Amino acid sequence: MTGQEIALRAVHDSDLPVFYRQSNDPQALRMAAFTAEDPADRGAFEAHWARIRTAPDVVVRTVLCDGDVVGHAAVYGAPGEREVTYWVDRAYWGRGIATAALRALLAEVTERPLHARVAADNAGSLRVLEKCGFRVVARETGYAPARGTETDELVLRSAG
Repeated sequence: MTGQEIALRAVHDSDLPVFYRQSNDPQALRMAAFTAEDPADRGAFEAHWARIRTAPDVVVRTVLCDGDVVGHAAVYGAPGEREVTYWVDRAYWGRGIATAALRALLAEVTERPLHARVAADNAGSLRVLEKCGFRVVARETGYAPARGTETDELVLRSAG
């Protein structure tokens, strides 16, 4: 959308309470599906973020919209199997922020191919990935903690 400035920056300690709140939104959890076993476990949340912020193979960024923290985006995993992931606060869905953030991340992390996974019924996230050049290459079923059941998941790969 016009008029919004989307930017990525390094994750600051002050971002973590925002991420924690976002990761406990019931509707967002249902859409994401493949989440932490217990998103409300603050200790596990803190340990996860401490680990990924110091891991040499992880590129993680805070997503800003007009200077406000609205989510995060990352690339992680072993070479040849690296995956993208992102989370945008539900209050900002449908405004093009996830697409702009993922495009910025893809400009920063130039290795290809990259992979992504999305719950098959998460049309919004699938649209973001497709706009950023990802294509569905497989369909799998796995246990989705946020839904408490087996859930269809699409596996996507970037061009290149």
